[in-house]
Amino acid sequence: MNAKLILENGTVFEGRAFGHLKETVGEVVFNTSMTGYQEILTDPSYYGQIVTMTYPLIGNYGINLDDNESKSVNVRGLIVREKSDTPSNWRCEFELEEYLKRNRIMGLEGIDTRALTKMIRDHGTMKGIITVRELTESQINTKLDGFLNTTAVREVTTDKIDIHEGDGIHIAVMDYGIKNNIIRSFKNRGCKVTVFPAFTTAAEVLAVSPDGIFLSNGPGDPKDIMSAVEEIKLFIGVKPITGICLGHQLLALALGMDTEKLKFGHRGANHPVKDFARKRVMITSQNHGYVVKNEPIPEGVEITHLNLNDQTIEGLKVEDKFIYTIQFHPEACPGPHDTDGIFDEFIAVMKRESDWSKAFGKQSLKHFEREDV
Repeated sequence: MNAKLILENGTVFEGRAFGHLKETVGEVVFNTSMTGYQEILTDPSYYGQIVTMTYPLIGNYGINLDDNESKSVNVRGLIVREKSDTPSNWRCEFELEEYLKRNRIMGLEGIDTRALTKMIRDHGTMKGIITVRELTESQINTKLDGFLNTTAVREVTTDKIDIHEGDGIHIAVMDYGIKNNIIRSFKNRGCKVTVFPAFTTAAEVLAVSPDGIFLSNGPGDPKDIMSAVEEIKLFIGVKPITGICLGHQLLALALGMDTEKLKFGHRGANHPVKDFARKRVMITSQNHGYVVKNEPIPEGVEITHLNLNDQTIEGLKVEDKFIYTIQFHPEACPGPHDTDGIFDEFIAVMKRESDWSKAFGKQSLKHFEREDV
């Protein structure tokens, strides 16, 4: 069936609908990964977004239920140049289209995804509609104006406390939209993990006497959930704190830093990040539309990692309060795996191990210029 993508700047891309044939509205973004479309579909951080895959053929190894990153599909829509109708992989349980139908997600194929990606790169992310019918200008404006993603975290967080037993340290996880592989990464290291709903109070979390607090990834603007920031402030100096992505941004706000929206975000599996303590560059998986600003940097806060594409902050630490957060995703599935060892660093922080500061070195990057990297 013929369908079209209508962007808020008036541009229209015509293609073919697949999956669940029901009109959808969301923020149109792009991801440059060659693989991992299933993980992208089920990553809660994509809640409210219509994701464009830049790799031209999507679905060629199908879908299997083991690789889901959450209990449901979280994107508003999927745009591809061409979907594969003949997947070939021994783990395949569903074709991509069948999986989207089962999860009531609209797909669009056959458009020029390179042109769309260039438009987003040049003009920034924008709202869009995928539709199979003709819409009037008034209908388009009403639908676009009516789309908001301010309650995204509330939509994806768990509704109950979930306990994963282990023999190691006890980690309290604040679930702002956590991926399964983050929990799995801690469990594989023997940790006991207690997952709390996003808006649980600090008092309720501290009542279980965890060894440390972990702030998860999640969707949307961190400033939309300032109530969570106020609770995070109550953890600072009381328990060691680590975090990934949205958790990193929320903790930065709690420390007195600021955040801002990127023009088109970082979404892909090939982002180079410099680790200043180890003086090495890692290839990382990323998925975020917001970033921590490099001003102000409060006393005691150090930058540990930097994105080499645009020099944005990718890691922070506060040594005397045992705080360590990163913007990228060390739990990346299907990859890369350069940063998997960061989970061991998280655990070292939560154990308040004396060699943590040695592992990170004493190099501090309070302010940086391009030539520094």
